[in-house]
Amino acid sequence: MLKGKRIVLGISGGIAAYKIAFLIRILKQKGAEVKCILTPASSDFITPLTVATLSQNPAHIDFWNKENGEWTNHVDLGAWGDLMVLAPLTANTLAKIANGFCDNLLTATYLSAKCPVIVAPAMDLDMYSHETTEENMGKIEGHGVKIIPAEDGFLASGLIGKGRMAEPETIVNVVESFFQNSTSMVGEKVLVTAGPTYEAIDPVRFIGNHSTGKMGYALVEALLERGAEVILISGPTKLKLQHKNLTRIDVKTAKEMLSAATKHFPSCTGGIFAAAVSDYRPKSVAQQKIKKSSDVMNIEMVKNPDVLKSIGTLKKENQFLVGFALETNNAIEYGAEKLKKKNLDLIVINSLEDEGAGFGHDTNKITLLDFHNKTTKFELSSKKVVANSILDYLMKLKK
Repeated sequence: MLKGKRIVLGISGGIAAYKIAFLIRILKQKGAEVKCILTPASSDFITPLTVATLSQNPAHIDFWNKENGEWTNHVDLGAWGDLMVLAPLTANTLAKIANGFCDNLLTATYLSAKCPVIVAPAMDLDMYSHETTEENMGKIEGHGVKIIPAEDGFLASGLIGKGRMAEPETIVNVVESFFQNSTSMVGEKVLVTAGPTYEAIDPVRFIGNHSTGKMGYALVEALLERGAEVILISGPTKLKLQHKNLTRIDVKTAKEMLSAATKHFPSCTGGIFAAAVSDYRPKSVAQQKIKKSSDVMNIEMVKNPDVLKSIGTLKKENQFLVGFALETNNAIEYGAEKLKKKNLDLIVINSLEDEGAGFGHDTNKITLLDFHNKTTKFELSSKKVVANSILDYLMKLKK
């Protein structure tokens, strides 16, 4: 899997740097070529000699070799790698790369890198949970950087909590998955809907649902990591995502979502419709705020257009279409009906009867039902894992 892959490994100054010797060894055993860049502080935790010996390449720290005056070309290092891995990524180095600071060889190489970047943060638990750190994590994610979350456990401070760098074996697994998946959807242009829709009652009030958009956004992130181009049609949500291959269209109502989907789906190779669209809307919208004048307020409702069913009528033979069904009972039965009626290739069924599934959770528990009438159940997992499970199944289905 990693044979011949060129990995630029950036090491910053945290106690977790001692584990990097094991990381380098595993990468080399799997056939990768490794070139290492150390921040000056990192050499307090792991010696350049150790890094150079294990990687079988010089360990780079400074912009020039002080003994012979030779320049270390950060541009060449950035262009050499198929992948750049920063581990451990300290709060200090995170802040620098998030905000474009370039005061050492590692940060200069990061800014010059032509390849994707994966980082493994490591810091004390209060630093890891600090809002500034979270903001910087969000920034680098927006730049397309993949983050391997820190793990829970004993920390160098003596505290116990989240902040430990992922183990070398975990980092290698992520790297292998990256190379396996990074080109699996190159050439695909996928339309994704996410989040709720809101239907106005008056200028102040609306009818909506509890969808946060987390499942749809996890799918978008997974698609982008696999090389796909994505058009995201998003209902109202606090979630943010930026990527050079992402086009985001914000909508509020079911009609607006249908209009955007109808416009863009014909140019796509497929669509994944994860949004929770309001089934009904008020027949008329008050122009002024409705005053609280009686104990009962009656609102006449009319049916919204069925976004997914409408797109199903537009689907061509060379396009795929995936829908979602969130049910409270008879989930498989209702899902099968939707699969057929809406001309889907695959439907993702989840039930509010399952703890940890549905709106607002970071986890989901799904059953996939395809057009061959085959059902496949998955255990409760993070929505990012679920997203990749859906895409893995979809790619097999397309073959």
